[in-house]
Amino acid sequence: MQAVQNPASTRTRAPRRGVAARLLLAAGLAALLAGCQADELGFGPQSTRQAERETRQMMSKLGMTETSPILIRIFKEENALEVWKKDRSGRYALLKSYEICKWSGKLGPKIKEGDRQAPEGYYTITPAQMNPKSSYYLSFNTGFPNAYDRANGRTGTHLMVHGACSSAGCYAMTDAQIQEIYTLARDAFRGGQKSFQLQAFPFRMTPDNLARHRNDPNMPFWKMLKEGYDHFELTRSEPKVDVCGRKYVFNATPVDGTLSPAAACPNLSVPQELQLAIAARQKADEAKTIEIAARLEAEERVAAEKAARKAEQQIMLAQREAERQERLANRQPLTESVPLLGTVLSAFVAPPEPMQLVADPVSGPNANPLPKVDPRTPAPVAVAAAPGQITPAATAPAATATIPGSTAPAPAAAAPAATTAAVSPAPAPAASPAAPTTAAAAAPIAGDTATTIAGETQPAPAASAAAEPEQGATSYVSAVTRLIPWF
Repeated sequence: MQAVQNPASTRTRAPRRGVAARLLLAAGLAALLAGCQADELGFGPQSTRQAERETRQMMSKLGMTETSPILIRIFKEENALEVWKKDRSGRYALLKSYEICKWSGKLGPKIKEGDRQAPEGYYTITPAQMNPKSSYYLSFNTGFPNAYDRANGRTGTHLMVHGACSSAGCYAMTDAQIQEIYTLARDAFRGGQKSFQLQAFPFRMTPDNLARHRNDPNMPFWKMLKEGYDHFELTRSEPKVDVCGRKYVFNATPVDGTLSPAAACPNLSVPQELQLAIAARQKADEAKTIEIAARLEAEERVAAEKAARKAEQQIMLAQREAERQERLANRQPLTESVPLLGTVLSAFVAPPEPMQLVADPVSGPNANPLPKVDPRTPAPVAVAAAPGQITPAATAPAATATIPGSTAPAPAAAAPAATTAAVSPAPAPAASPAAPTTAAAAAPIAGDTATTIAGETQPAPAASAAAEPEQGATSYVSAVTRLIPWF
């Protein structure tokens, strides 16, 4: 019995196989088109890409070709990597300057492995040192250590110029920057250049920079690098660099013998015209460097003196503040340091005492108090007595006047000049307002005269009349003292 094939199943499988085939064909075409577009647009492998259109236009403007030789100069302090390229005249001209993303260490040459210093000196880059498969996008090896470094015992490996902006003894660029630098070097090799020179300096070798760094221990090494710098600046040609006697020599040819990095240099010959030009340039730069250095030293002295004066002022201020704090810590209250002052001040600061009424010891509390004598009242003046009146003698302070119908105690001691007069029974005339005319009026003024009126006895004060003004003054001072705290 034959199996019958389901027409619906056949129709279903056929379209599925057709769809898969079409998808594979589309993917292949897309990959092919993508590859063609990458080649045409210059976005192929990193090591084969073209330079930027702007850079190519600049080369055309400066009379350069894409395959003309290049030279690279690096300046640490300025963070600059310069690409120079030969123009139609056969001399080098600056094509483009790139800002170094990061370089490692400080100003000065690399000495040993692990010091994380980026190298300084003259290095030769060949096609074998180019690394299209670098872990840092693209890179090329600087060639450190060169003959000079080895002759001076300097060590280190894998010192590169690369991308990724990360440095540990290298010169790091951005990926876009190293892409263009790598392309320019590759095209120069493609044009027939066997190697290009890399010149690495701490800074531009100008008198100003040399004067600023005049005290750096690397100055002898930098002055040696400056000689090659001057050769390039004057000729705009790549200087011929050799090593003998553990130092760089430039554009020199041995007259006898050969050049050996560790051995002493033989007699060397340099083109006379170039030698004279180099000597003149070095002399002018040295004079300018000395002038700038002298000015900088004067400015540094002034700045140092200002700093010293400022430091002295700060020290003096600190000492004064310390002394002030010490005085505050040891200070005693003013009343303790001056005891008498505390006593004087207590009289004014003490609260006033409450005023009390003094009762009459003789007549009781309802009697009128004794009249108070105002010390400012002038002393009484004796006047002539009218007929029938008594006039107390001025020289008898203890005299006693007797009024009819009253008794008076005898004085304690009789004064020689005391005089006692009896009052006439005739009525006394009215007293004159100008002066007292009766004994009763005169008695209160006399200091110790006792007067008896209508059977009432008034005791004489204990003090004499001469002492009464002093008592009045004391009462006045006491009153003022009591009033002072209320103000």
